Amino acid sequence: MRIKYNAPAVLTFTLVSVLALALTKFYLPDLIGTWFTVPGKEKFSPSSLNNWVSLFSHIIGHSGWNHLINNFMLILLLGPMLEENYGSGILLFMIGVTAIVTGVLNIFLFSPPLLGASGIVFMMILLASFTNITRGEIPLTFILVLALYLGDQIIRSSNANNISYFAHIAGGFCGSLFGFFFRTRRSR
Repeated sequence: MRIKYNAPAVLTFTLVSVLALALTKFYLPDLIGTWFTVPGKEKFSPSSLNNWVSLFSHIIGHSGWNHLINNFMLILLLGPMLEENYGSGILLFMIGVTAIVTGVLNIFLFSPPLLGASGIVFMMILLASFTNITRGEIPLTFILVLALYLGDQIIRSSNANNISYFAHIAGGFCGSLFGFFFRTRRSR
């Protein structure tokens, strides 16, 4: 038996995120704050290259090992199945769009900075409920996941803390749209 790099998009995303955090913790303390964090409202500078890069790259940055592990436990669980069903290119497109949507919304709506892949996690959670969809049907699993996960995030969003529940909600919304508009390889 041999080890297979079975989900290249998901595994590469994971390894790049681990590398960014390790470099921040051991060698470059400002790396995540500079290149992997979207500034909040009124702090985004259109003349700053790193602010533009962070609209996508914030999904790579994490505040610590627990933050990274909590996000990537679910990404590594759901991502390979989604990558097999949709393909690496389409999954990377979905990740990229979700990153940009959550980053732009943070700039326009919220003062705290945004970092981490939790919007991607919620995109994958909602998208996973579509993996066996057939034309003309809405899976009951999608409705239940939508009610449980996003309902919970909406309720929690009233708490004052540093967790961007809105990024979770936006990620779930993106995953729902992708589920409706992208067909899996099996259904093609």
